[in-house]
Amino acid sequence: MDNIKVSVIVPVFNSSQYIGATLDSIINQDFDDFEIIVIDDGSSDNSLDIVNEKLNSTNLPNTIIHQENQGVSAARNKGIEVSNGDYLVFVDADDYITPNHLSELYNCETDFSLIQVVKKEGDTTSKPHVYSQDVISTKEFIEMELKMEIPFNFVQLIYKADIIKDNSIKFSSDYVYGEDTYFALIALSYGDKIAISNEATYYYMQHSQSAIRTSQFRRFDIVNIFEELASFYKSKGLDDLSQLIITSRIPKAIFGNMNYFFYNGYDFDEVINKMKELDLFNKLSKFEGDSKFKLKIKLFLLNPKIYYNVWKKLKNSID
Repeated sequence: MDNIKVSVIVPVFNSSQYIGATLDSIINQDFDDFEIIVIDDGSSDNSLDIVNEKLNSTNLPNTIIHQENQGVSAARNKGIEVSNGDYLVFVDADDYITPNHLSELYNCETDFSLIQVVKKEGDTTSKPHVYSQDVISTKEFIEMELKMEIPFNFVQLIYKADIIKDNSIKFSSDYVYGEDTYFALIALSYGDKIAISNEATYYYMQHSQSAIRTSQFRRFDIVNIFEELASFYKSKGLDDLSQLIITSRIPKAIFGNMNYFFYNGYDFDEVINKMKELDLFNKLSKFEGDSKFKLKIKLFLLNPKIYYNVWKKLKNSID
């Protein structure tokens, strides 16, 4: 296919309730010369029928792939493999984008561009982040993400296809949580600049089933992902980024996910035993940075049970 500027990749698995609206939002872009690639990852509902109906009624270039269920990472990797665009954009099957999403993202002057995401749950929407810069270096952006100074989701970016394909960057099927952040932070390390738009054009839909504990403690997998990322950065001579992962990103991820488990009613002893099993106490102790957060970690490590009881009392007083 000629003159394909952007490939929009949409993995689908049992998303019949949402995929129609998602595809409508992609089809109705105020941008020319893009293709839609949908990978149906073994859906057992009528998602594929809806996809066929929507895309067969449009003149936009599109590819529909049906494969046995292999997971969202394999589906996205397949989309990358068959894509024809100069740039890649990812949209999840239950989210939607505003009509100017692609036009805000497309920028042939930088390797990446970024828009803002709005989280929407029922009638509640989050406020998008606002940047003061129009352009930022990829390294500065990575540093901000590793310090968790900015909210970030990999769908905010448009990716130069050559960077992804020439460096064989793929989503890892070994993990079910955090693999998309890993993909983005690997890709960004091969680029130079990110163009920034403060337009909120991606709506990340949060549904009640999102909180269901289907993966148990798999959220702690993100520690392994960031350890792999630290090794990757070190191999590229980016020792400062590698060290930042160990002393900031991993401890914050551990602490954040621990509190997520507490908030969602996981048993205290189960959480603590899992953390001991994964050597997370030792990794948590390596935090360097904000003194208030460091104090929280110190108090927790000193006596996890007291920390938990105080946290629970404060949580109940707020609820």
